[in-house]
Amino acid sequence: MSDEDSQTQKKVFDAETASSLVKELRKNFGSGKTRSYEWRVSQVKALLKAMTDNEEEIVDALRSDLAKPSLETVVYEIGVIKSSCEGILKELKHWMTPEKVKTSIRTFPSSAEIVPEPLGVVLVISPWNYPMLLSLDPVLGAIAAGNAVVLKPSEIAPATSSLLEKLIEKYMDQSIVRVVQGAVDETTALLQQKWDKIFYTGNGKVGRIVMTAAAKHLTPVLLELGGKSPVVVDSNINLKVTARRIISGKWGLNNGQSCISPDYVITTKDYAPKLVDALKTELQECYGKNPLESEDLSRIVSHNHFARLSKLLNDDKVSGKIVYGGEKDENKLRIAPTILLDVPRDSLIMGEEIFGPLLPIITVNELEESLDVINSGDKALAAYIFTTDKKFKEEFVKNVSAGGLLVNDTTLHVVVDTLPFGGVGESGMGAYHGKFSFDAFTHKKAVLYRSFAGDSSSRYPPYTDTKQRLMKALIAGSFLGILRALFGWS
Repeated sequence: MSDEDSQTQKKVFDAETASSLVKELRKNFGSGKTRSYEWRVSQVKALLKAMTDNEEEIVDALRSDLAKPSLETVVYEIGVIKSSCEGILKELKHWMTPEKVKTSIRTFPSSAEIVPEPLGVVLVISPWNYPMLLSLDPVLGAIAAGNAVVLKPSEIAPATSSLLEKLIEKYMDQSIVRVVQGAVDETTALLQQKWDKIFYTGNGKVGRIVMTAAAKHLTPVLLELGGKSPVVVDSNINLKVTARRIISGKWGLNNGQSCISPDYVITTKDYAPKLVDALKTELQECYGKNPLESEDLSRIVSHNHFARLSKLLNDDKVSGKIVYGGEKDENKLRIAPTILLDVPRDSLIMGEEIFGPLLPIITVNELEESLDVINSGDKALAAYIFTTDKKFKEEFVKNVSAGGLLVNDTTLHVVVDTLPFGGVGESGMGAYHGKFSFDAFTHKKAVLYRSFAGDSSSRYPPYTDTKQRLMKALIAGSFLGILRALFGWS
């Protein structure tokens, strides 16, 4: 066998390799090193240093994978990760402290507490659209909670995946945190193993595969999926600000390739022309007259996704509905910001999450009808409304079920780390960010402390009517009932 063949054989990552990796990490986790506050803080600080030291390299990797503008990388990937690190360093000691809770007369005398403990060895499978942020943010939560972690980044963002492996090898504790690169075969090998939790970000199709694999081992999952996030636009709003905020959330976040990107707009027939005009004006202000040449727009990630988006645009039901944009450059994987007006609800573009720079607008006679339109579909990861009508805003918050809601803006709710970020129904299960990330990878262990005092014979056989009355009163928590039973009062 040649040296080249030998190297190739060594690099094969199959189920046996995956099993060995998990066993090694489980053994290292079992040593107890991850349970200390000091170890957890050291790893969070290491990741913070990795972000600070390698900003230029991270920007270059994301430019290579997605042509992502530097600002989007520095602010929405590196900046958010650094903010997460700083939040954890500030709050971790408090999060790790057992929570004292009240006990009752049923267990008197006693005390109780809830002790947070790490789950064990966890798997994080991350996507390509925010390949740095959506890899490291869950990893941070897992480390803060004291777990061992395997990160499987997306092969569709190869430059970032390679950089992630390099950074984690350089800055973090390799006995506890590992990166496995690869595609379907490697992911399949990992999913065959028993984990203490699997965190997956991506689409519902793969989410079902992950959940099926996890079920074999009764492994809990946290699924961050997506869906068709609606934007409802009232007529009583600041139109210029509304247009800019829709643009920021749609095209300013990876050119629509984001799980919380505005997917479609609902407004009234009367107001739609004004909204379209405002969007046209502001889009030209942001990206110029030839947006295909703009360096402030990410490219489409791959030829497969380009073909998928082109198919949505070429559908006979919407091909005549384009009122702005529609230009494409397949060689450069560029699609211009595109607005479609009066799109039929049975068109292809309304049948799946768009995940790209296309924005259909649905019109209704009365804006209240928008609630029925939204609720007739699957629950999305986010839902947005622009209005100054207090009553309609309250109706929207009360009646629209989605992972998160935002009033008079788009996407910003995800940077509020006191809010949980997660889906519901088809858009996922479980949540993270801030303390919710710590909780996602933590078991809250119930502990009750008793002494040998106060031992009542009433709980032990032989049972009598008096014991039954006393135990009944104890379980009911009735002090008067206990006195009645003890003194034989009826």
